[in-house]
Amino acid sequence: MEVLKGRVFVLGDDVDTDQILPGYAMAEPFEQLGKYAMAGAPGLDFLNRVQPGDIIVAGRNFGCGSSREQAPIALKMAGLGLVVAAGFARIFRRNAINIGLPVYVADIAGVLKDGDIIEVDMVKGVIRYPEGQVAAKPLSDNVLKTLDYGGLIPRVRAELGIS
Repeated sequence: MEVLKGRVFVLGDDVDTDQILPGYAMAEPFEQLGKYAMAGAPGLDFLNRVQPGDIIVAGRNFGCGSSREQAPIALKMAGLGLVVAAGFARIFRRNAINIGLPVYVADIAGVLKDGDIIEVDMVKGVIRYPEGQVAAKPLSDNVLKTLDYGGLIPRVRAELGIS
Protein backbone atom coordinates (compact mmCIF):
# COMPACT_ATOMS: atom_id res chain seq x y z
CA MET A 1 0.00 0.00 0.00
CA GLU A 2 2.96 2.30 -0.52
CA VAL A 3 1.52 4.10 -3.56
CA LEU A 4 -2.17 4.86 -4.00
CA LYS A 5 -3.65 6.26 -7.20
CA GLY A 6 -7.19 7.45 -7.69
CA ARG A 7 -9.72 9.99 -8.84
CA VAL A 8 -10.34 12.88 -6.46
CA PHE A 9 -13.30 14.56 -4.83
CA VAL A 10 -12.17 18.04 -3.79
CA LEU A 11 -13.72 19.40 -0.58
CA GLY A 12 -13.08 22.46 1.54
CA ASP A 13 -12.18 23.08 5.17
CA ASP A 14 -13.98 21.80 8.27
CA VAL A 15 -15.68 18.73 6.79
CA ASP A 16 -17.27 17.36 9.94
CA THR A 17 -18.37 13.88 10.93
CA ASP A 18 -22.04 14.85 10.44
CA GLN A 19 -21.25 15.40 6.76
CA ILE A 20 -19.16 12.24 6.56
CA LEU A 21 -21.81 10.10 8.26
CA PRO A 22 -25.04 11.84 9.31
CA GLY A 23 -26.38 11.11 12.78
CA TYR A 24 -29.48 9.33 11.44
CA ALA A 25 -27.22 6.68 9.87
CA MET A 26 -25.74 5.75 13.25
CA ALA A 27 -28.72 3.44 13.86
CA GLU A 28 -28.06 1.48 10.65
CA PRO A 29 -26.39 -1.94 10.74
CA PHE A 30 -22.61 -1.75 10.66
CA GLU A 31 -22.33 -3.43 7.25
CA GLN A 32 -24.64 -0.78 5.74
CA LEU A 33 -22.64 2.31 6.77
CA GLY A 34 -20.99 2.70 3.36
CA LYS A 35 -24.41 3.51 1.87
CA TYR A 36 -24.47 6.71 3.94
CA ALA A 37 -20.90 7.96 3.40
CA MET A 38 -20.81 11.72 2.76
CA ALA A 39 -24.64 11.81 2.70
CA GLY A 40 -24.51 14.93 4.86
CA ALA A 41 -22.44 16.88 2.32
CA PRO A 42 -24.96 18.83 0.24
CA GLY A 43 -24.50 18.78 -3.52
CA LEU A 44 -21.63 16.28 -3.50
CA ASP A 45 -23.63 13.27 -4.80
CA PHE A 46 -20.80 11.12 -3.44
CA LEU A 47 -22.65 7.81 -3.28
CA ASN A 48 -23.69 7.93 -6.93
CA ARG A 49 -20.19 8.90 -8.07
CA VAL A 50 -17.70 7.13 -5.81
CA GLN A 51 -15.68 4.29 -7.32
CA PRO A 52 -13.33 1.90 -5.52
CA GLY A 53 -10.01 3.59 -4.82
CA ASP A 54 -11.26 7.17 -5.15
CA ILE A 55 -9.60 9.81 -2.98
CA ILE A 56 -11.04 12.70 -1.00
CA VAL A 57 -8.80 15.77 -1.02
CA ALA A 58 -9.81 18.41 1.51
CA GLY A 59 -8.63 21.46 3.38
CA ARG A 60 -8.05 21.94 7.08
CA ASN A 61 -9.73 20.11 9.97
CA PHE A 62 -11.18 17.13 8.09
CA GLY A 63 -13.23 14.92 10.39
CA CYS A 64 -13.95 17.55 13.03
CA GLY A 65 -17.06 17.28 15.18
CA SER A 66 -18.14 14.23 17.13
CA SER A 67 -15.64 11.43 17.57
CA ARG A 68 -17.73 8.69 15.98
CA GLU A 69 -15.56 5.84 14.76
CA GLN A 70 -18.25 4.98 12.23
CA ALA A 71 -17.36 8.01 10.06
CA PRO A 72 -14.09 6.62 8.66
CA ILE A 73 -15.67 3.15 8.53
CA ALA A 74 -18.43 4.52 6.25
CA LEU A 75 -15.81 6.03 3.91
CA LYS A 76 -13.84 2.79 3.76
CA MET A 77 -16.98 0.71 3.21
CA ALA A 78 -18.02 3.03 0.37
CA GLY A 79 -14.78 2.11 -1.38
CA LEU A 80 -12.74 5.23 -0.68
CA GLY A 81 -9.02 4.49 -0.90
CA LEU A 82 -7.51 7.51 0.82
CA VAL A 83 -8.21 10.90 2.37
CA VAL A 84 -5.65 13.66 1.78
CA ALA A 85 -6.22 16.85 3.76
CA ALA A 86 -4.32 19.91 4.91
CA GLY A 87 -5.15 18.75 8.43
CA PHE A 88 -7.27 16.26 10.33
CA ALA A 89 -9.16 16.27 13.59
CA ARG A 90 -6.92 14.17 15.82
CA ILE A 91 -9.55 11.59 16.76
CA PHE A 92 -10.73 11.16 13.16
CA ARG A 93 -7.16 10.58 11.97
CA ARG A 94 -6.51 8.00 14.68
CA ASN A 95 -9.83 6.23 14.06
CA ALA A 96 -9.12 6.10 10.31
CA ILE A 97 -5.70 4.52 10.79
CA ASN A 98 -7.09 2.10 13.37
CA ILE A 99 -9.68 0.78 10.88
CA GLY A 100 -7.20 0.72 7.98
CA LEU A 101 -8.29 3.81 6.03
CA PRO A 102 -5.19 5.69 4.85
CA VAL A 103 -5.10 9.39 5.69
CA TYR A 104 -2.34 11.67 4.49
CA VAL A 105 -1.54 15.27 5.39
CA ALA A 106 -0.89 17.59 2.43
CA ASP A 107 -2.34 20.95 1.45
CA ILE A 108 -3.17 20.32 -2.22
CA ALA A 109 -6.93 20.95 -2.48
CA GLY A 110 -6.32 24.34 -4.08
CA VAL A 111 -4.44 22.90 -7.05
CA LEU A 112 -6.90 20.13 -7.95
CA LYS A 113 -10.38 19.83 -9.38
CA ASP A 114 -12.95 17.06 -9.04
CA GLY A 115 -12.07 14.11 -11.22
CA ASP A 116 -8.31 14.72 -11.37
CA ILE A 117 -6.18 11.61 -10.96
CA ILE A 118 -3.45 11.77 -8.32
CA GLU A 119 -0.81 9.35 -7.12
CA VAL A 120 0.31 9.43 -3.51
CA ASP A 121 3.56 7.75 -2.46
CA MET A 122 3.10 7.54 1.30
CA VAL A 123 6.60 6.14 1.90
CA LYS A 124 8.56 8.68 -0.13
CA GLY A 125 6.24 11.59 0.62
CA VAL A 126 5.43 12.56 -2.96
CA ILE A 127 2.05 13.46 -4.47
CA ARG A 128 1.83 13.57 -8.25
CA TYR A 129 -1.10 15.39 -9.86
CA PRO A 130 -1.94 16.52 -13.42
CA GLU A 131 0.03 19.77 -13.23
CA GLY A 132 3.04 18.55 -11.27
CA GLN A 133 3.98 17.13 -7.93
CA VAL A 134 4.49 18.21 -4.35
CA ALA A 135 6.59 16.87 -1.48
CA ALA A 136 4.82 15.94 1.73
CA LYS A 137 5.79 14.22 4.95
CA PRO A 138 5.98 10.43 4.56
CA LEU A 139 3.87 8.28 6.86
CA SER A 140 5.72 6.73 9.80
CA ASP A 141 6.74 3.09 9.69
CA ASN A 142 4.29 2.37 12.53
CA VAL A 143 1.33 3.88 10.64
CA LEU A 144 2.32 2.15 7.39
CA LYS A 145 2.53 -1.19 9.20
CA THR A 146 -0.92 -0.71 10.75
CA LEU A 147 -2.38 0.19 7.34
CA ASP A 148 -0.67 -2.80 5.69
CA TYR A 149 -2.46 -5.09 8.15
CA GLY A 150 -5.79 -3.41 7.40
CA GLY A 151 -6.06 -1.71 10.77
CA LEU A 152 -5.00 -1.97 14.40
CA ILE A 153 -7.01 -5.03 15.40
CA PRO A 154 -5.78 -7.19 12.50
CA ARG A 155 -2.23 -6.02 13.22
CA VAL A 156 -2.40 -6.90 16.92
CA ARG A 157 -4.00 -10.27 16.15
CA ALA A 158 -1.26 -11.08 13.65
CA GLU A 159 1.53 -9.97 15.96
CA LEU A 160 0.09 -12.06 18.81
CA GLY A 161 -0.54 -15.04 16.53
CA ILE A 162 -4.29 -14.95 17.13
CA SER A 163 -6.57 -16.03 14.28
